[in-house]
Amino acid sequence: CFGSKRLNKSDREVTAMVDEQSQAVGAAEEEQVQQQFTMQRIYAKDVSFESPASPDIFRQNWQPNVNVDLNTKSSAVDETGNHEVVLTITVTAKIEEKSAFLVEVQQAGIFFTSGIDAESLKQILATVAPNILFPYAREAIDNLVVKGGFPPLMLAPVNFDALYRQAMEQQAAGGELPADGATH
Repeated sequence: CFGSKRLNKSDREVTAMVDEQSQAVGAAEEEQVQQQFTMQRIYAKDVSFESPASPDIFRQNWQPNVNVDLNTKSSAVDETGNHEVVLTITVTAKIEEKSAFLVEVQQAGIFFTSGIDAESLKQILATVAPNILFPYAREAIDNLVVKGGFPPLMLAPVNFDALYRQAMEQQAAGGELPADGATH
């Protein structure tokens, strides 16, 4: 018979060894789930601008005391690996005791994750996601401030990795993290 071959014992042993190796590789690939972190969507969840002392504040010498507060929180959106991360930035500018403006932006994003252990996921959602969201929030704040009649306000970059480490050190020292998932 053309093309057929009778296997001898050594051929069968080699074939069995190859089958075992390919099964072992397949099992190892299944065990080693590929890690994924992808941005699904970025959106403004809440935006607020107030200028309670206008128009009188515009006649003041513009030497404001600016305070910037930021917070991040994350939550699972569903059971398939989607998480919402919300970066909240609140900026208050005062001249003496008068509020020139108060602006708050909640910049949010939905991020898909897969194959990432819980501790690493917590860190990624507290550092990488806010780093992605921050430029959008910074731009929204600057636009609101300028449209409110004030000089441009360009926020300095934020080191979310350092803030996360600080929050973890604080927690390790006996402080509690907020129950709402906020890390800074």
